[in-house]
Amino acid sequence: MLVIFDCDGVLVDSEILASRVDSERLKEVGYDISVDEMSHRFAGLTWDRIARIIEADLGHQLPDGFHEKTDQELDRRLAKELEIIPGVHEMLDRLDYQRCICSNSSPERLKISLTRTKLYDRFRPYIFSAVAVADKRPKPAPDVFLHAAKEFDADPKDCVVIEDSTHGIHGAKAAGMRVVGFTGGSHSWPGHADALTAAGAETVINRMSNLPAIVAALAEWSGLDD
Repeated sequence: MLVIFDCDGVLVDSEILASRVDSERLKEVGYDISVDEMSHRFAGLTWDRIARIIEADLGHQLPDGFHEKTDQELDRRLAKELEIIPGVHEMLDRLDYQRCICSNSSPERLKISLTRTKLYDRFRPYIFSAVAVADKRPKPAPDVFLHAAKEFDADPKDCVVIEDSTHGIHGAKAAGMRVVGFTGGSHSWPGHADALTAAGAETVINRMSNLPAIVAALAEWSGLDD
């Protein structure tokens, strides 16, 4: 059994920080969007996809350098303010299966976030960025998940993915993997669990302490014990 974690909103509580920064910056250029709406509409998407949607709403392109300046501000705040999802270290201590990270974030941002939360050494070198592997297609493409399975010589059907976004779940399902939804991040909203279930999650949890038992049950059901 291979356990594959998304990073943002699953291991680290970064989605809420990203939504705050994006909301603040977008309001400066005339796009009035709340932190909650940023989270609900865009969690799990890359900036390129978000920008295309916003530019279509605005009817014009965002200013030159907007993304770069927003990224710099987010990296600064991640390095200073980011918190780990409660219970992650304790959960990892109890998880007896191979594990890795598959994320849409860049390798550079993953290192910032995972170093800040003391998770980098618990996963490296198995930290895979969708924009740096295979054809560099982000979720909801299945590429990063299939890359991880290949690295571990694991059959996709014997992989369990932990995701907080519908886009991530769609990618994992397209890869032929099983999915546990997670709603324990600060960006979660009423109806989040229902959305993840509708996207294909087999079960949804909101506490990391519940995950080892869920994974063990899925492994037993599949006839796997390692």
